[in-house]
Amino acid sequence: MLSSIGIPGLILILIIALVIFGPKKLPEIGKAAGQSLSEFRKSTHDLTHDDSTEEKDAKRSETK
Repeated sequence: MLSSIGIPGLILILIIALVIFGPKKLPEIGKAAGQSLSEFRKSTHDLTHDDSTEEKDAKRSETK
């Protein structure tokens, strides 16, 4: 999806966002979006790690 936008499209989106939100609010929005994405990735990693741990425990109890 993002590959079809291109550099000119991204620049246009950034300019529109700057006009709508203003120069003071834009860094705050970017920081909040980055924190949300980071938290989502951490949660996803924790869920997959928990699943793999449960599978290992199940295999160990089957072999005993």
